Amino acid sequence: VQLQASGGGLVQAGGSLRLSCAASGRTITGYGLGWFRQAPGQEREFVSAISSSGAITSYADSVKGRFTISRDNAKNTVYLQMNSLKPEDTAVYYCAAVWVTLKTMILRNADEYDYWGQGTQVTVSS
Repeated sequence: VQLQASGGGLVQAGGSLRLSCAASGRTITGYGLGWFRQAPGQEREFVSAISSSGAITSYADSVKGRFTISRDNAKNTVYLQMNSLKPEDTAVYYCAAVWVTLKTMILRNADEYDYWGQGTQVTVSS
């Protein structure tokens, strides 16, 4: 699976961005999907994940209530809608995928993912 993330950019605090991650090579049906981010000098951290069924989602406490993850299997794409952005959300955002055996499985550890996109920069100015 090849992943291509897009949608990053520069936005003022309080603004919104929608990240997209398009998959190619095979259908994402059956794959758990996640978003991670990495700020300069920091480790990659979990942001959000969605089960292969799309019915279950998970969020880091820092983004809960502001970010929404979704997937469109027909378009082979996963999205991250980011609202009420804060300067501390500034980071490179990565999408990731892993084949899962359970439709309800949610994975929050970066080491559990097998496929990664190239990252898209999100910068939030104060």
